Amino acid sequence: QVQFVESGGGLVQPGGSLRLSCAVSGSSTDYFAIGWLRQSPGKEREGVSCLISRDDDKYYAPFVKGRFTISRDKSKNTVYLQMNNLMPEDTAVYYCNTMQACGTYYYLPVGSWGQGTQVTVSS
Repeated sequence: QVQFVESGGGLVQPGGSLRLSCAVSGSSTDYFAIGWLRQSPGKEREGVSCLISRDDDKYYAPFVKGRFTISRDKSKNTVYLQMNNLMPEDTAVYYCNTMQACGTYYYLPVGSWGQGTQVTVSS
């Protein structure tokens, strides 16, 4: 079973930046895609970004608008999300997960969930 440990969240002012990390471990670290999702209080979990393992294609939800960048270090089994120009509406718990499919408008996670990392954007 694949496990995820997210880190790097925190409190940041609007316009600030954070870099989230997700350490992936478990019986199998082969996956079709991996990416980030987030959940704000009172809202459903939503996809943020994903990376296709085969060809490194990257997808971002429309609300990202060029502010976030997903990347990975295969040697470390770690996935990152660099977030710039953060806005209060980005406040959420961010999770990573492997996905059976993903694209700009859809994110289909398949793994178990880690604890996530809290991102709070506030002045």
